[in-house]
Amino acid sequence: MPEAASEPASAQTPKLDETPEPAPPRMDPWLRNAARRAIGFMPDEEGVALYEAGLLGAEVGPLLEIGSYCGRSAIYLGAAAREKNRLLYSIDHHRGSEEHQPGGGYHDQRLVDPDSGLFDTLPTFRRTIEQAGLEDVVVGIVARSEVVARDWATPLGLVFVDGSHSSEAVQGDYEAWAPHVEPDGILAIHDVFESPEDGGRPPYEIYLRALDTKMFVEISRAGSLRVLKRRHPA
Repeated sequence: MPEAASEPASAQTPKLDETPEPAPPRMDPWLRNAARRAIGFMPDEEGVALYEAGLLGAEVGPLLEIGSYCGRSAIYLGAAAREKNRLLYSIDHHRGSEEHQPGGGYHDQRLVDPDSGLFDTLPTFRRTIEQAGLEDVVVGIVARSEVVARDWATPLGLVFVDGSHSSEAVQGDYEAWAPHVEPDGILAIHDVFESPEDGGRPPYEIYLRALDTKMFVEISRAGSLRVLKRRHPA
């Protein structure tokens, strides 16, 4: 994409790693349809790309996602984890981000607990994973990302960042979880938009931050999904 002359070097769109990856097997069509039916915002094209990233990451270690919502992305990643005999850890406090609350642009009244009146995606997430037959693969963790990160010690083959999109939350997720990605492992970031007119900036900012460290190189993209691989130490 052409760059404006005034745009800083750190904001330039990087070239993709030209090393070809082996073609992944086709995602189980039943699970793909289950993901399409699940409540969520991830387009199928991005979901399949996430599944393919999960296959790569699962060669290195278990998978972890930040931001389960109702389980759509967990099906795509869970399908990859199952194929590689790995686990997916799916972290979410299940109270929704700012935009999910009443009056927010992505509020869904179906997900409000009729007794408490609080937004609560946990029952829907559990039902989604149960109906997809992935309860033995997807480990739901009901907590805030930063709380889980405090004592996390397991090296990971993939970290998928798709939680709250506030600057504080996104930067915190990157700082807490990117170090746990093993060499050759995957850092996947959702809702990355180069143009401010297309979406919020925080996911794009950590995408650039990861590339600027020289620890990660971009290997693929689909829609707003960016897939980066961690380099081996020099």
